[in-house]
Amino acid sequence: MDTPLTVPDPADATELSCDVLVVGGGTAGTMAALTAAERGASVLLLEKAHVRHSGALAMGMDGVNNAVVPGRAEPDDYVAEITRANDGLVDQSTVRQTATRGFAMVRRLESYGVKFEKDEHGEYAVRQVHRSGSYVLPMPEGKDVKKVLYRQLRRREMRERIRIENRVMPVRVLTHPDDGRAVGVAGFHTRTGEFTIVRAGAVILATGACGRLGLPASGYLYGTYENPTNAGDGYAMAYHAGAALTGIECFQVNPLIKDYNGPACAYVANPFGGYQVNRHGERFVESDYWSGQMMAEFAAELASDRGPVYLKLSHLPEETVGAVESILHTTERPTRGTFHEGRGHDYRTHDIEMHISEIGLCGGHSASGVRVDAHARTTVPRLYAAGDLASVPHNYMIGAFVFGDLAGEDAAKYTAYEGELDRRQIADAHELVYRPLRNPSGPPQPQVEYKLRRFVNDYVAPPKTGAKLSLAVEAFDRMSGEIAGMGARTAHELMRCAEVSFIRDCAEMAARASLARTESRWGLYHERLDHPERDDTAWLHHLDLRKSASGAMEFTARPVEPYLVPVPEFAPPGGPERHLGEVELVPVATAGPRDAVPAARPDAEARPDADAVVAPGPEDPATAASPRLLELLGLVEDSPGLDVLGPYLDDADPAVRAAAVAALGETAPAGAGPALAARLRDGAPRVRAAAAAALRELVEVLPAEPALGDGLREALGVSDPAVRAAALDVLRALRLGDAPLYAAALGAAEVDVRVGAVRALVSVDAVAELARAAADPAREVRVAVARGLAAVRDPRPGPLAPLLDDADPLVGGAALAALAGTGCPPEYAVRAAAALGAPAWQVRAGAATALRAAPAGLAVPALAPVLADPNADVRKAAVLSLLAHRDDPAARAALAGAADDPDADVRAYAARAAHAVR
Repeated sequence: MDTPLTVPDPADATELSCDVLVVGGGTAGTMAALTAAERGASVLLLEKAHVRHSGALAMGMDGVNNAVVPGRAEPDDYVAEITRANDGLVDQSTVRQTATRGFAMVRRLESYGVKFEKDEHGEYAVRQVHRSGSYVLPMPEGKDVKKVLYRQLRRREMRERIRIENRVMPVRVLTHPDDGRAVGVAGFHTRTGEFTIVRAGAVILATGACGRLGLPASGYLYGTYENPTNAGDGYAMAYHAGAALTGIECFQVNPLIKDYNGPACAYVANPFGGYQVNRHGERFVESDYWSGQMMAEFAAELASDRGPVYLKLSHLPEETVGAVESILHTTERPTRGTFHEGRGHDYRTHDIEMHISEIGLCGGHSASGVRVDAHARTTVPRLYAAGDLASVPHNYMIGAFVFGDLAGEDAAKYTAYEGELDRRQIADAHELVYRPLRNPSGPPQPQVEYKLRRFVNDYVAPPKTGAKLSLAVEAFDRMSGEIAGMGARTAHELMRCAEVSFIRDCAEMAARASLARTESRWGLYHERLDHPERDDTAWLHHLDLRKSASGAMEFTARPVEPYLVPVPEFAPPGGPERHLGEVELVPVATAGPRDAVPAARPDAEARPDADAVVAPGPEDPATAASPRLLELLGLVEDSPGLDVLGPYLDDADPAVRAAAVAALGETAPAGAGPALAARLRDGAPRVRAAAAAALRELVEVLPAEPALGDGLREALGVSDPAVRAAALDVLRALRLGDAPLYAAALGAAEVDVRVGAVRALVSVDAVAELARAAADPAREVRVAVARGLAAVRDPRPGPLAPLLDDADPLVGGAALAALAGTGCPPEYAVRAAAALGAPAWQVRAGAATALRAAPAGLAVPALAPVLADPNADVRKAAVLSLLAHRDDPAARAALAGAADDPDADVRAYAARAAHAVR
């Protein structure tokens, strides 16, 4: 039971000192700490939870939304795409940092052991999810990213420069009384309640989004889309330190699974053939980028008689559904499979009902955050912001890493502050933290927070009006007193009370900023019913807010900087800043003039994988009974070498061996690869499973040494099919196998092993061996062969011939689609044209895809009639192939006719032909 606390004396505070102070141990904070330390700074990393499990990244990550990989995308195209997605309000210099530095960050993360999906040749498997630009890079094992980063922080050379203080929560940035520069923070320990002061040469805020702003529709106070511990801490601290915030009126709203705080994961599902539909099964999303405009379309469909809205997966074949499940149920939200199971839903029989999330503030997914420049500097000297806290629109995970790196690099030039600290600022922070202890019987935090966030939903969530926003401001002002009266008895309760004060600050910022911008922009993110039009003349400006000298919230309209990459749809007007001052509230004391009788409204105002074996990790509670496990737990924090872990790997208890294998995966000492390969032959299934998982996790950082190759080859003789599949994957990734070895695995009894063998054969361009596998009895293997024959380095159509007439429509469709990669000479074009009349839509879609690579004279006449096919996916394939032939007048004419197609995807791709001609 928690012991009630007493208010500590500020003079008894624990004082710490560092060159660079990083607040927040998530995505951006971890990278900022690593970079600053690499540049010689002494770093202190503060985390109010525990760095090993903190931040949004620890919840799982299924992919990167903005990977600008050379050869697949161009930085300028990405900058233009983000400019359009954010309706022109972009500082392109910041977005361009992510575009130009993002690929180097992907490579850096890989060197740490983070895995991004690659094809059989080791090239990045970037997917085109949006209709223009290929930026999405899947991370099938993204659940392990945080563990990989923590392993970097605990490297011996990093431990010498990075001090981690878990369970310490700053509440205010301390600034120099003369020049306003950041010199440290004041906060407290969330377990002991100890008051803590830190002196620093520079402060980096990396506290994440304000995800706990609106109330989720599920009814759970902490069931938010964003990590619920991200309560706007950094937004409030930056504001009270005098920094400018910008775009706060641009809310984050996301499509979710109904009654669940996880995304529907279209980024994962769409490349597999899933898509968003209304209840009639019609694709309806016109907008190309995941943006406020897309959310407006989503909300409109949801509110119409065509709702509900679904992510459609039930039309996909079993093996595809299984592949989607293997990602969605283990990475983005590990509880997702349990959620569906509890409702009796299965992707094979049920499409996924979608809904709209609560509102939040987030630079990484919308635009609202602390204003930063291209080096992550805020408007307060020596104060930096990175990650979802910083206003770099649609920056996502890679952008958080990039700006963490930029902040750490720039901040590392400063040394620890040794001067006097402002005692008034310290006293204010002390009062904010400990006032609930003086009133332990006051209203409990959950009740006050629920009421506060209820007002956010009622008055601030879009669509917005001046009247509702003005009522919100009044409510938040009034609730300042209720928040000051909250009671607490423990350090944990103090933390939650401080978070409520941050939420209130963010709610007021959101309401006042939404009042100040008298237009509608960003679709659903800032829809003003009383100002329904976008006004680029007056409002193609950033809306900055800051705390005035008198303590009021004041606003400035700041011109958009001249674009580095021209975007024809927008023309920033330039000119001077407009100081707007404090926002004026709409009168809401009475309904209309106080003395007026009710009036009639004028007509003009009418409203238009459940069976997976999971190996226990070093901290699994189920393993805590063994003294050997307790010993092992005590060793892991010090990153032991293989000499220390060796005895545990050979322990008689399988639980100890499995935990030791998991420790190897976490610490990755020299020699880990061969040791893990040896455990693939362990007699206990849980140990083998743990070793297979660790090898897959570490494959990017393991040296391709002969001893590892030998161990993996021996593992191919194990009866456990999961072990053999893992061994094949690692051999392929590390280029430690050859065609005869992989071809031998084609004789395995298990389909998964044979599919792995096919992928391995593709990696060594073994066309003859692949062609022999075309007679495999399993459909999944034949589909893999068809796709693999198009993925070898010198693809030819000939080996595909036996598969083109396969009786299984999925195999025949895959083989036909593969012709788009191998080339489709006239004799194959004739076969593809004939297949356009096949009864199975998969075959027709594959045939239409094949004609993309055929001579235009044969392809265009065959494709034009397909635009009347009853299946939307077939029509979409035809449009994409006609786009490849758009130099042909007949192709352009056919595409023009598809501009009115009932399917949104078909219409959108057809419209690209007109843009290309211009």
